[in-house]
Amino acid sequence: MISFHITESDHCRSVGSFLRNLLPTGSLAYLKKLVRSGNVALNGLPVLSQQVLLLSGDRLTVKESSKTASLVRAGRTGPDILHEDQWIIVINKPPGLAMHKTAEEGEDLVQLGTRFLAGRDGFPGKLRPVNRLDRGTSGVVVLAKSPTAAGMFGRLVMGSGLSKVYLAIVQGRIPREGKINLSLEGKEAETGFRSLFQSETMALAAVYPTSGRMHQIRKHFQSIGHPVCGDRRYGGQKLAERDGIFLHSFRTSFIHPSTGEKMSLLAPLPEDFLTMIRGLAGEYYSPLLRDLSTIPAETH
Repeated sequence: MISFHITESDHCRSVGSFLRNLLPTGSLAYLKKLVRSGNVALNGLPVLSQQVLLLSGDRLTVKESSKTASLVRAGRTGPDILHEDQWIIVINKPPGLAMHKTAEEGEDLVQLGTRFLAGRDGFPGKLRPVNRLDRGTSGVVVLAKSPTAAGMFGRLVMGSGLSKVYLAIVQGRIPREGKINLSLEGKEAETGFRSLFQSETMALAAVYPTSGRMHQIRKHFQSIGHPVCGDRRYGGQKLAERDGIFLHSFRTSFIHPSTGEKMSLLAPLPEDFLTMIRGLAGEYYSPLLRDLSTIPAETH
């Protein structure tokens, strides 16, 4: 057996995501077979679904074979993949990485994902974003692998949509929970939030946007006097700890339009975000981190 101790960098990662990143050149069918055949165990018990979440401190074991060993030796390359199937690839975008090519030099997320798939599978096309994040925001981004998939997921977004939960560190003391209603772009916009931890100067909040206007969360928290930390554009203080703002797209849920499967994809937090929470919460850091996996998918 090959054994792995789960650390904070993989906290709230699904088993399927862990295997996809551990064995980046393995086929999707092979990864499914590993789980279906009972060759993957979590804390000594067989894993029954790739959507099972890993928590910091867990131990994951994979039955060793010559094929698995060779795939592990190939090493982890490419983007942080949260989910992949024949239709989409879902990536945990790091802060500071643009979605599309900009005037500045450097690779963007679409290029990064497309190049990875081309090198691994000879992928001939170009990835198409189903959702977008600001350059400074990290977390879940869904990318379609073909025009057909883009159309399928585009209709999903226009219909039932993607249900999203963000984590944000904002300035000041905020209410325990609330809703911000402020029109943006001349259209109605609503953002729900719930305080997860409050210090004297900052708060960690779970954020639930029920509309998708540009910069909605950032503008809404600025409007109530609690800008997102690091967001200088909307009143936040510049912080040296992060190449971006302290806003992370943590969970994205949807019904897969092809398979009908209910998907709930969580993106582990970047290291600097975890460091910020550790400084914010102090002795309460460990239980706060543990409870992130239980954050509800929507406000009540």
